Amino acid sequence: MRSLMFFTAVAAAVPALAQPAPAPTTVASPDGALVLTVATDNDQRPTWSLSRKGQLLIAPSKLGFILTDRIGLQRGFAIESVERATGDATWELPWGERRFVRDRHEELLVRFRQNESWGGHLMNVRFRLFDDGIGFRYELPEQPGLTTANIADELTEFDIAPAGTAWWIPGGEWNRYEQVYQETPIEGVATAHTPMTIRLADGTHMAFHEAALVDYAGMWLKRAEGRKFRATLSPSSQGPRVVRDLPFATPWRTIRITDNAAGLVESDLELNLNEPNKLGDTSWFKPMKYVGIWWGMIRGDWSWAEGPKHGATTERTKATIDFAAKHGFGGVLVEGWNKGWNGNWFGHGDEYSFTQATPDFDLKGVTDYARKKGVQLIGHHETGGNIAVYEAQLDDAMKLYGQLGVGTVKTGYVADAGGIIAPGDTPGETRMEWHDGQRQVQHHLKVVETAAKYRVAVNPHEPVKDTGLRRTYPNWVAREGARGMEYNAWGAFANGPEHEPTLVYTRMLSGPMDFTPGVLSLEGANKAPLASTLAKQLGLYLAIYSPIQMAADFPESLAAHPRELDFIKRVPADWAESRLIAGAVGDYAIFARKDRRGADWYVGGVNDGTARTLDLAFDFLEPGKTYTATIYKDGEGATYLTDARHKIAYETIKVKKGDTYKLWLAPGAGAAIRLAPAK
Repeated sequence: MRSLMFFTAVAAAVPALAQPAPAPTTVASPDGALVLTVATDNDQRPTWSLSRKGQLLIAPSKLGFILTDRIGLQRGFAIESVERATGDATWELPWGERRFVRDRHEELLVRFRQNESWGGHLMNVRFRLFDDGIGFRYELPEQPGLTTANIADELTEFDIAPAGTAWWIPGGEWNRYEQVYQETPIEGVATAHTPMTIRLADGTHMAFHEAALVDYAGMWLKRAEGRKFRATLSPSSQGPRVVRDLPFATPWRTIRITDNAAGLVESDLELNLNEPNKLGDTSWFKPMKYVGIWWGMIRGDWSWAEGPKHGATTERTKATIDFAAKHGFGGVLVEGWNKGWNGNWFGHGDEYSFTQATPDFDLKGVTDYARKKGVQLIGHHETGGNIAVYEAQLDDAMKLYGQLGVGTVKTGYVADAGGIIAPGDTPGETRMEWHDGQRQVQHHLKVVETAAKYRVAVNPHEPVKDTGLRRTYPNWVAREGARGMEYNAWGAFANGPEHEPTLVYTRMLSGPMDFTPGVLSLEGANKAPLASTLAKQLGLYLAIYSPIQMAADFPESLAAHPRELDFIKRVPADWAESRLIAGAVGDYAIFARKDRRGADWYVGGVNDGTARTLDLAFDFLEPGKTYTATIYKDGEGATYLTDARHKIAYETIKVKKGDTYKLWLAPGAGAAIRLAPAK
């Protein structure tokens, strides 16, 4: 991989000498719109507040920690000194929604000292202000009398001043992040996972999240009163929610803040708050589309377990490889290839082997066959939430995949939210942990680093949420971490038509998602209909980004739709630019994305349950060029509610920069357009 860093103005954030500073202290974003104020209140508690264009967004909000073994870091503080710095750099993503990312910010490091009557501890808070938001983190330096921080919880507050509407899912529920988003007033939120998205009455958009979640517990947002939220950390079986030796820094607490929905979606704030690539050259990972032995198990046609319905047979896998090779798919996912599926694996996983195949699956024979066909097998490691069993085999499992040329692995953690079986402190001992607790956060990074040793990329399902770590570990290529396509197999309209247009502005703000689009039959189990038109299945490839995009349906269903299959074959999984050209949170989202390896543009996206007509402007096209637009759109009378969901229309026209196109979107629908320079 080429060097990630391309500096444009200031090569690094160079701090000035620390100087004593009275409270409060302020700093503004590079464009001056955001102004941060840091102070202490009458109780000598550290506080922060934020305004934008003269409007108060975050009223004075407290900072600090509760500790399990001593007086907390919350009272008796004064600002001892501050440091200021400026950063402006441009760096390159090895793959992603765009090629280049600009990191332009102002930084303020505030050093707080606690008086001796409250413990005399040191606590630093580093703030970075971007034009489109803010990030801040705690940094606990080495200090006398505090070698290990046993954190009961954070006291980080976000007191949202204006009223607005929130889109959120509950934190701490049994099915993790796999929930339908709720739309409520801010005051209607209980405890929420992040990202949590807010739209204010004046159109300002905000999204609360975190960046660089490493060796720490995931943050939930708990509403305390009114519109005031407090961070609360995912629990641990060991008492303290986080245990860290000093010195250390927490993840960044982030807020994207923009004028509109497009600015929210196009922000790279969390990526910029992660460290640069630590792995070196990862050019061995190539973005791709894939097919697989999966939808048949999800629908119940096949089984993961051995027996007459076993899906992962050598014969079926070779046939799927033949289909992939014929149609230009880069990979074939195979689930249920290994031993351990025959018992009750949900939340148990104690019988899994990650190196031994079932008797009817020839792992080496299949990978050799795939290699000859120019296709890569995508491996699968379902743990049933038992990371104790998985970690004991992890190195051997990744080494085997590396030897066989299996370049990507989908991992899984199917268990209840607090159902992770983790190794204990003594041999053979286990304990139960949360999906996004500190122990599971440590586990995911261990998997990614081990996989990288053997040139394997990782795509976890039932994961800890994405916080931009793909910048630091570019082999962490996608995640699930939301309610995906599989729910459509389990009931009529199970996800609902608003689901995907909401994901764009919520879950997708955290990073790529393996949503598994491309169910062209529009049918789940027992012919359960999807809340989708045929055109929407194509639009999902533009709306829900991943560098590995599945065509999830059976090969025969894909082949039965040759024109749609042709689009899926052509649409890239790696982009030079990405722009939201039309959209509103929860309603619709239309993107324009440029192929990183060619001159083509693609336009498309998804709609909710309300029919609408959009005027799409082709302002992003290169001036002076004419493009041939191949359009896939809803046919007359299409709707997700009836068999008319299968109605699709095609059109080919010539367009150039400055032209517009009137696009009708049916209820539960979508569209896709390929724009190729005319010959």
